[in-house]
Amino acid sequence: MSDAIPTDSPSFAVPADLKRTYSKVIWRLMPYLMLAFIINAIDRLNLSFAKLRMAEDILLSEAAYGIGAGVFYLGYILFEVPSNLYMQRVGARATLTRIMILWGLVTVATAFVTSPGQLIVARFFLGVAEAGFFPGLILYLTFWFPAAIRGRITASFFMAAMVAGMICGPLSGTIMTHLHGWLGLRDWQVLFVLTGLPAVLLGIIGRYWLTDRPEQARWLNAEQQQQIQAALDSEPRSSAARNGLAGALRDPLLYVAGLVCFCIYSAANTVSYWLPTLIRSFGLEDLQHIGVASSLPFLTALCAMYLLGRSSDRYMERRWHLGLTLLTAAASFSLLSVAQGNTLLSMVLVSLGAAAALSAMPLFWTIPPALLSKSGAAGGIALISSIGNVAGVLSQSAVGAIKTATGSLYLALDMIALLLVLGTLLVLVAIPARRLAPSAAC
Repeated sequence: MSDAIPTDSPSFAVPADLKRTYSKVIWRLMPYLMLAFIINAIDRLNLSFAKLRMAEDILLSEAAYGIGAGVFYLGYILFEVPSNLYMQRVGARATLTRIMILWGLVTVATAFVTSPGQLIVARFFLGVAEAGFFPGLILYLTFWFPAAIRGRITASFFMAAMVAGMICGPLSGTIMTHLHGWLGLRDWQVLFVLTGLPAVLLGIIGRYWLTDRPEQARWLNAEQQQQIQAALDSEPRSSAARNGLAGALRDPLLYVAGLVCFCIYSAANTVSYWLPTLIRSFGLEDLQHIGVASSLPFLTALCAMYLLGRSSDRYMERRWHLGLTLLTAAASFSLLSVAQGNTLLSMVLVSLGAAAALSAMPLFWTIPPALLSKSGAAGGIALISSIGNVAGVLSQSAVGAIKTATGSLYLALDMIALLLVLGTLLVLVAIPARRLAPSAAC
């Protein structure tokens, strides 16, 4: 992470002393934030593995699982914007740590559901508990890092989720294979308990580790605080978004960005919640084998995120990087039905498609801050994220219904591919390059 500041950027020359200051900030904040995001991703992904066993115990159908996966986002959406606005009042440390403690407790409680209805309720409250975490982190990054280096910082942040995907499969397979019966719990119950408790612990630690803003950081001297503030103050904002949240809400591009986010999240959520089920349809049955195979798409995404983030920052170009990435994911998902019966080709396609869909997220999140003023960023980012998270409610319920009706996921993946093509058109046609200049010039 120490090389996260692109000294070769054509629009941002970094003095040596500022580079040293940001290296200090990066090593202070990013390991904690990345670990938090890893745990967050694991606590979302764990349901996809628990489903392989809990379905028999609580009589969980594919359609009910789709609703359970989707209702999480309903709770998240309802409280996302209020949470981010409240964060501006009480600070990032209080907000983010409160969220981590609550979602950890709800994850542990999910171990004790006994029916599909109870699972759906638990998932709804998990969404409520977690509301504001992701947009809060994106907003928090804008408090510390200027736009010219935010592409690689954001990519590093999302790479943590890919690490979680690589870890979660083997970890879940191992827990469910070897810890069945621990404390009298079934394998999937143990999984929820052991993946929920770390969030509670990390939330407690964060109360003492995080700092809201540079001027409050006692671990920086006065000169370093001034350097960071000067870099942030010199960051231009789009002239069409200078009237705070009210002005942002009147800007059509805010809603265009939300629709792009919707398309991306439809694909990313499908990968997160249905990947083990899809891999099992390739012919793998052993839980540990499925866990290992499910880590491959995330490993591919980890490499893609780093390369795309570096390239996007180097050339200060966002739209075409994002558009071509979305098209790659669409092509890969649409070709999966052609590869039926060929396990190796299916794994290559799902790895490429999942990697592209997941890599699109950090590329996308370099765009909204350039469309928003500082005063409108908190509510605007949360609103864009809320529109995107509607995909969690609609797309996952649709995927579950299609899987129940057809017995396979291929038609659902074709639907996701079409949404990705739509997202590409919106990025390249509806978001003009001039609106991203100069902080993310295309």
